[in-house]
Amino acid sequence: MPTKKDKALETALTQEETAASSGNGKEESAKIKVNEPLLHLIVFKLGAEYYGIKIEQVKEVTVTPSITRMPRTPDFIKGVANIRGDIIAIMNLEERFGIRPDTSVAASDLTYTLVIEAKEYSIGVVVREVPQSLNLAVSKMDKTPSFLQDIAVQENYIEGIAKVDNRLIIVLDMFKILSSDEIKQLSN
Repeated sequence: MPTKKDKALETALTQEETAASSGNGKEESAKIKVNEPLLHLIVFKLGAEYYGIKIEQVKEVTVTPSITRMPRTPDFIKGVANIRGDIIAIMNLEERFGIRPDTSVAASDLTYTLVIEAKEYSIGVVVREVPQSLNLAVSKMDKTPSFLQDIAVQENYIEGIAKVDNRLIIVLDMFKILSSDEIKQLSN
């Protein structure tokens, strides 16, 4: 049976986690429960919107090295790059999803690459800004309505939509972004 001390500690932890998650010290209306599972996301912008990838899908984040364009690849594959001795394909998700780049922000030549390593392939994803790490309570992520899924891809790659402060973060499953034909094409 929990003692008064245990209850006080649990209350203090809940308040501390709530204050830390809000970023400005104000309590949010929904408190994070002490034992609630957390999602650890890598968050980045595509166009004007925020996207996230579960951290277990990201092998590393690095400054994008020079990219060599390859013939006979889809337009969203920018080419290949040498990252720590491995030659991997580099993908532009803005082009993959048909998102226009955010022109309200000054363009920089410096980009970052998230290296995704699946069983059959490794691929880099180019992002324009430094990706951020975010811990998020599972309860803050909603399932995506089925009509928002891309019907051109056999499996749904949007895991859900997370609500953080006043913004929405679209959570992607990077292992489902490419079709099996695209994976075969990249493997060759």
